[in-house]
Amino acid sequence: MGRKYSFEVNRTSTAPPSALFALEADGPRWAEWGKPLIVQARWARRGTDEPDGVGAVREVGLWPVLIREETVEYEPGRKHVYTFFGANPIKDYRAEVLFTPTTTGGTHLRWTGSFTEPVRGSGPVLAATLRAVIRLFSAKLVKAAETGH
Repeated sequence: MGRKYSFEVNRTSTAPPSALFALEADGPRWAEWGKPLIVQARWARRGTDEPDGVGAVREVGLWPVLIREETVEYEPGRKHVYTFFGANPIKDYRAEVLFTPTTTGGTHLRWTGSFTEPVRGSGPVLAATLRAVIRLFSAKLVKAAETGH
């Protein structure tokens, strides 16, 4: 069994939590703000109780590399937790995105992830890569929420 690794990215935005959450939790909208890594984004499956909620599977990426992520926890405006869905080389991946209001009406964004290294010794490189990707996405998310683009 491989070792567990994790990463964390924190950002502050002037946009309210609802604005950031609306962009991050809505699968198809990733294509609006996630370029150049995300060019295609769609729902592969909708949620059981809420269309974007638990059980929803978003498919994002740039063909032929499309990643499927399943929502496992969903608290509108506050929390979105997802895992990779289907076959994936990264084992036991779980990401949590928390949107906490600031006293000035903005948001503290905390995006964490954890996984089990699939091949002995691959954990540090995978954690650094995932952290870099989430840093990029979180910056794009904040910009999109603040500018409306």
